[in-house]
Amino acid sequence: MNPLEDAAPGALAAVRYVLTDMDDTLTFHGRLAAATYGALERLQAAGIRVIPVTAAPAGWCDQMARMWPVDAVIGENGGLCFARGPDGDLVRHYWLEAAQRQAADAALDSVRRRALAALPQARVASDQPFRQTGLAFARPADADQVARLRGFFAEAGADSTVNSLWVLGWLGGYDKLAMARRSLGLLYGVDLDAVRAQVMYVGDSTNDAPMFSFFAHTVGVSTVVDYLDTLPVPPRWITRGPGGAGFVEAAEAVLRDAAR
Repeated sequence: MNPLEDAAPGALAAVRYVLTDMDDTLTFHGRLAAATYGALERLQAAGIRVIPVTAAPAGWCDQMARMWPVDAVIGENGGLCFARGPDGDLVRHYWLEAAQRQAADAALDSVRRRALAALPQARVASDQPFRQTGLAFARPADADQVARLRGFFAEAGADSTVNSLWVLGWLGGYDKLAMARRSLGLLYGVDLDAVRAQVMYVGDSTNDAPMFSFFAHTVGVSTVVDYLDTLPVPPRWITRGPGGAGFVEAAEAVLRDAAR
């Protein structure tokens, strides 16, 4: 893992897609800075497609896909993808069909009830009412409690992961990379393996592991150092700044090379 500022001139010239985590990657401490929003706009203006790939709930993704300068949003750790259609309204894609989502909801509700009964201090995430494909608990500070929550998901046959805000679980066997692969095919008719070298991924934590492992151009904002022991493959580069400040560094590096 090397400082992004040390990347060779032209190293990012092939980038045509910027996929990025949101929480503590685009945001920092829950806030989106004007400079970060401006970086998204400049990437789009340069003809680079921008797609947040986040654990954030469907309700947040709906607003981002409608109003932010992005081309689509993959949310709930890969459970859904929202994009503006030709008429300006949203087109919604889900990993699971409606009946499968209903069955998954019932199974995850059982996880919720069992976890809260066993761990009275656990809290369901305050944004859970806006989720459509998964269950999120507010991330406890205690690592043992995190492990116990993940254990309840595992007992139900669910996948789980952790980011800076949540302990997340879902049924369906997908992750960020799987839905990115499907979404780029649906939206742009491209094979992700074929355009792998044209993608930069920016992230900060454990649930970014599949993306850091797959793409050649990967960037961790500075706080990724807190999660390196959970990442099988670290990002190739690291920024000086955390959160949105780090994303701005990544965007500027792409834009500099695009202008060469």
